Amino acid sequence: MREMEIEDASVEKAFEGKVVPRWEKQITLRAMVVSVVLAVLFTFIVMKLNLTTGIIPSLNISAGLLGFFFVKMWTNVLSKLGLLNQPFTRQENTVIQTCVVAAGGIAFSGGFGSYIFGMSSEIANQSPEANRSQDIKDPSLGWMIAFVSVVSFLGLFSVVPLRKIMIVDFQLTYPSGTATAHLINSFHTAEGAKLAKKQVRVLGKYFSFSFLWGFFQWFYTASDGCGFNSFPTFGLEAYKNKFFFDFSTTYVGVGMICPYIINVSLLIGGILSWGIMWPLIDARKGDWYSADLKPSSLHGLQGYKVFIAIAMILGDGLYNFVKVLGRTFIGLYKQFCKKKIGTSSSGPDSCSSLSYDDKCRTDMFLRDQIPVWFSIIGYVIIAVISIVVVPIIFHQLKWYFILAIYVIAPALAFCNAYGCGLTDWSLASTYGKLAIFTIGAWAGASHGGVIAGLAACGVMMNIVSTASDLMQDFKTGYMTMASPRSMFVSQVFGTAIGCVISPCVFWLFYKAFGNLGVADSAYPAPYAIVYRNMAILGVDGVSALPQYCLVLCCGFFGGAIVINLVRDLVGKERAKFIPVPMAMAIPFYIGSYFAIDMCLGSLILFIWRKLDKFDADTFGSAVASGLICGEGIWTLPSSFLALAGVKPPICMKFLSRAQNNKVDALLES
Repeated sequence: MREMEIEDASVEKAFEGKVVPRWEKQITLRAMVVSVVLAVLFTFIVMKLNLTTGIIPSLNISAGLLGFFFVKMWTNVLSKLGLLNQPFTRQENTVIQTCVVAAGGIAFSGGFGSYIFGMSSEIANQSPEANRSQDIKDPSLGWMIAFVSVVSFLGLFSVVPLRKIMIVDFQLTYPSGTATAHLINSFHTAEGAKLAKKQVRVLGKYFSFSFLWGFFQWFYTASDGCGFNSFPTFGLEAYKNKFFFDFSTTYVGVGMICPYIINVSLLIGGILSWGIMWPLIDARKGDWYSADLKPSSLHGLQGYKVFIAIAMILGDGLYNFVKVLGRTFIGLYKQFCKKKIGTSSSGPDSCSSLSYDDKCRTDMFLRDQIPVWFSIIGYVIIAVISIVVVPIIFHQLKWYFILAIYVIAPALAFCNAYGCGLTDWSLASTYGKLAIFTIGAWAGASHGGVIAGLAACGVMMNIVSTASDLMQDFKTGYMTMASPRSMFVSQVFGTAIGCVISPCVFWLFYKAFGNLGVADSAYPAPYAIVYRNMAILGVDGVSALPQYCLVLCCGFFGGAIVINLVRDLVGKERAKFIPVPMAMAIPFYIGSYFAIDMCLGSLILFIWRKLDKFDADTFGSAVASGLICGEGIWTLPSSFLALAGVKPPICMKFLSRAQNNKVDALLES
């Protein structure tokens, strides 16, 4: 009876009789074309999120769904014309998803909203404590493409030899990779294909609505502070303290994807900072800090906003770094103990305990090997190129700094990939922050330590981020019977196009929107100022902090650790009601307006699940993806309009009664 239940639950039984194409056949021309189109779309979305709040949800499911839709449409047309030579397979679908996620990942790990933009004069002008020429490097399309190209591939070669250990021997979960694989497998069954068509139809409907809504809003944004995104929903005083609904369908969609506790944590952080702390600190103007300081000075209120946020981010990052690293070492110890016991026993065949699905998948996964010598040679060659090229781009980052990073990078990449397999949590940004402090302090303030730290952050982040992304994709490929070789090639292709697309998209934003990075603009790039001030803190120490800021920073740093500890001690059920410190820290600098959007998204999903749980679970991600993609892709035509000098015709702005009376009197005089 039990064997029959296992057979019924088998995924691979549903695909029995279907030939798995050779790895070369899994990488088709149509897959590459669709990947490039979707890579552009997703890069615009990720870049917009980078430059607004820095919160980026997992877009793997959207990539898999849209990849299925575009190729299925392509094959249907060719089939009707009698020109279809190769059917669309789940392996090809996996290749597309891998390419798109790899390309979109460069928009994040490339640091266009964090460490790269943090080097610019726009951000340096908001941190006047370190604005010497050696501490500034303005964006340029040429050096950005060169930089991400020489540092983004190294992570691919660093963990390829460990793929069998991670996926087959240790059987790590990689939750995002597993969820994406289940989705792709379901698309390619008869029932799943019908459901996928309905999901795509829903996605298209909300995509159209979101795009048209973005287009409609554009007409009312003739200058800064105009339009629906400056609507004082809860009154002018609340608006002044960043509490308003800005009518962004993007963040309503993001709120539908993110867990409830993340969205609530964002709102709690906004209330704590803008609702309580900043008004109280502002009342101490002239006592705690000079009343004559510019609003952007780090010795005034701005310093408290930035450095307290940094303290919470570092506290949260340190706690999770230690926790995940501890779990990694404990997990490794258990795996090696299990292996040792297994080999010293009577020696039963380990494969006999595998399910039918795992036997099929393991056989395919081990069939197309990627030689270890290929990985080692590739790593060494790219490392040598990087050690030569990066110091030419950043003269502050000496070759021996990069060599030191590359010596320890494979071990850190392994730790990040293994920890991600256990927890689904990539700590790439935490490793990047460690590089900021260590390399920045090593270089010193007099030798451009700020730029050296930020550039080192990029080198480190790209390695460990790409490594964990690749292993997630290997897990997806394992569960969809895609060849490791096709996975590796698609990841390389996605990374390559991402190294061109991401800098170009950022350059378009940079040139089209002249106020990029300004605190109250449409694209404030909050993490750019945070990362730059981390570098300043790493080089100059606590001398950069205003009065009593260090005490508050220590309190919030410790508080972040305590909250995380409590979350882990009370168990998963109760932890759902305890806020996440990292999420709480984000509104400290930019306000709560996006948190209100995201909480609305959570509320919509919550009510929808109460009314119809099946529909909400089936179509919720499609609705969210449509809302995100529509307004996200509207930034492309709006950027071109800005570059062409075409400005919106109307400024919709809101005034108090007293201000309105003054304006009326002025116009009548």
